[in-house]
Amino acid sequence: MTKEECFYLGKIVGKFSFKGEVLIKLDTDEPETYTEMESVFIEYNENLVPFFITRSSLHKSTLLRVKFEDIETEDDAEDLIGAEIYLPLTLLPELPEDKFYFHEIINFEVIDKEHGNIGKIVSINDSTSQALFEIENNGKQILIPMNDQFIEKLDKKNKKLYVITPEGLIDLYLN
Repeated sequence: MTKEECFYLGKIVGKFSFKGEVLIKLDTDEPETYTEMESVFIEYNENLVPFFITRSSLHKSTLLRVKFEDIETEDDAEDLIGAEIYLPLTLLPELPEDKFYFHEIINFEVIDKEHGNIGKIVSINDSTSQALFEIENNGKQILIPMNDQFIEKLDKKNKKLYVITPEGLIDLYLN
């Protein structure tokens, strides 16, 4: 299993008990969805390694308390702190037609109401306070805030995202 075939679920942030339990900070709005997992992939020495779960429960509503098979001591658990957790993309819950996961819309064409086809989405920049669509247009990069007010329509079948951008935004990049 490679990272490209998986989605980031969270990070091991601490130990919980002297019996090897760990706390995972989940990167999700619905942590309860992930309390019944049988296994996860943990990034360990730059590889994704499968770890099997013997039990898990929510801890203080945002953390998942997990006991992994073969992690029996505090030292075993300590070794996992900071490791990132992944699951296969096939386990992502299905979204309504008008919603999307970031990885789903890479290579979608972006059609602006005023400018027409302005390029393809090459990535999503979510390192800023406002996530941005990064769009490639003949060697130029166009950045559009990922804002519901700007998204007119999502056409997953035809891989198109229709947007209505504020006046002058696209011109900043094309002129």
